[in-house]
Amino acid sequence: MAMTKVGRGFQSRIDKLNAFVSKSAVGRYFKLDARNSCFTRELRAGTATFLTMAYILAVNASILTDSGGPCTVADCTPTCSNSSVAVSGCQGLSANGTALSLVFPGVECKFPPVNPGYTACLERTKKDLIVATVASSLIGCFIMGVFANLPLALAPGMGTNAYFAYTVVGYHGSGSISYKSALAAVFIEGILFLLIAALGFRTKLAKMVPKPVRISSSAGIGLFLAFIGLQSSEGIGLVQYSSSTVVTLGACPRKYMVGLAPVQTFLNGTTELLAGGTVSGDIFCLKGRMESPTFWLGIVGFVIIAYCLVYNVKGAMIYGIVFVTAISWFRHTQVTYFDDSTTGNEAYDYFKKVVDVHKITGTAGALSFKDFHSGQLWVALITFLYVDLLDTTGTLYSMAKFAGFVDEKGDFEGQYFAFMSDAFAIVIGSLLGTSPVTTFIESSTGIREGGRTGLTALTVSCYFFLAFFFTPLLASIPPWAVGPPLILVGVLMMKSVLEIDWENMREAIPAFVTLIVMPTTYSIAYGLIGGIGTYIVLHLLDWAKDAYAAVTGKRIQSPTAAATATGPTQRDIEMNGSSGRGSNP
Repeated sequence: MAMTKVGRGFQSRIDKLNAFVSKSAVGRYFKLDARNSCFTRELRAGTATFLTMAYILAVNASILTDSGGPCTVADCTPTCSNSSVAVSGCQGLSANGTALSLVFPGVECKFPPVNPGYTACLERTKKDLIVATVASSLIGCFIMGVFANLPLALAPGMGTNAYFAYTVVGYHGSGSISYKSALAAVFIEGILFLLIAALGFRTKLAKMVPKPVRISSSAGIGLFLAFIGLQSSEGIGLVQYSSSTVVTLGACPRKYMVGLAPVQTFLNGTTELLAGGTVSGDIFCLKGRMESPTFWLGIVGFVIIAYCLVYNVKGAMIYGIVFVTAISWFRHTQVTYFDDSTTGNEAYDYFKKVVDVHKITGTAGALSFKDFHSGQLWVALITFLYVDLLDTTGTLYSMAKFAGFVDEKGDFEGQYFAFMSDAFAIVIGSLLGTSPVTTFIESSTGIREGGRTGLTALTVSCYFFLAFFFTPLLASIPPWAVGPPLILVGVLMMKSVLEIDWENMREAIPAFVTLIVMPTTYSIAYGLIGGIGTYIVLHLLDWAKDAYAAVTGKRIQSPTAAATATGPTQRDIEMNGSSGRGSNP
């Protein structure tokens, strides 16, 4: 009885708080009563949204760090000609009488075995990118909440970050475009996006892309992300390199993984690295397939997230990441993230700080416009623009429709400022050093919890602000904790294939090409080009017929149409009987 009174008293206070806020200037501005919502419901919705998208803080920084960020060969430190001798003592003769000398590294220092100086730069870059992710997400959510008054959260988009890191910049800067130039492309794309949104052309441009390509691109990006999550660098390590089939089953312990390099063998038996060749990461498994402890820990994380998704538990992604990460933080175990190497010790020392406000030193303002003569950079810019145009516009409309905001004309309240919000967030993100910012589909969890106003987005921005202070923890999340959510985000993105008309080959073939090319070429751009190109080729004949009809006034009939117009063929009569209608049973 007493507990019932306490519960009623607590609910009464909540009701009074909601009534007070609804009648205040804040409540009137955010239209709480008009949208049949209340203050505490908006807070709960914002919490649910943040929990489902908080994985981006670790995942985005990890993926973008693989690009090498602003790190270059200049960050590599000299080493001794005898690897067992420290640099400080690298002079005179070694114990066996060999002359010791300093070796100044070349481009190979960026690849395994990675130079200690370059590794230190990567660690700083990862911390920078965590802060950049937090800041750009915070700003994007704040703008969306205050100006658009919509319950939508923003953060650097999954898919575009992988395209940025692995296709445009390449692993540790091995691509055709530098990190700084890629940021400039994102910046220009954001400015163009802002102009397109301001002029109201955004929806019209999105509709110009062929429908099957537009629909399948989301699923193709999902497959791409899942493929990344299955590999070792940012995943659980199930898929590894094979010299005969390119990829194969892996999950080998780290001690049995080695790098590969292109070499030439001379007649005297000596070998030499081919010109322009580099040593790969640890991608080749010597033995011990399916014996990796970190792989099986990642599988446990996968199962946790999968069960949470099955039972519709809010924060599914973050629960799996937290569990796997917490287990990996224990030292001197087979699954520890902090091994006994110099790098592991330094990472552990930073982790022990727990609370630390990291100042961005390398990624902020790192734009460079000197490579805009390169065709590859323009391809990247157009791809960023196209993907953001489709992904963000589609997400905004689907979330607005889910919340019940869309009218019979397909418009919704606040759409102009919503379009402006994410475009502005892209510009801010590029200045901080991160890939394009976009509206997150995980906003649906907050809407499902009852979020209907910009207070939901403002709540998310407050959570991102708190994340500023826990950079040491966020920087210590291992790849095998990041892999499971990447795979399952791919699952969630696959549902768009249901909208493809698989019976119509003119749509099915371009859609499938888009789907399959993205993960197999490790490039979103190639998938889009392949899908659009296939669509054009399959429609050329129809377009030629339409052009001929427009000029001559005569329409060319296809053989099938002609046969239908002139009656049944001899084959029809033979198959169906003399009347051509089919025989009676």
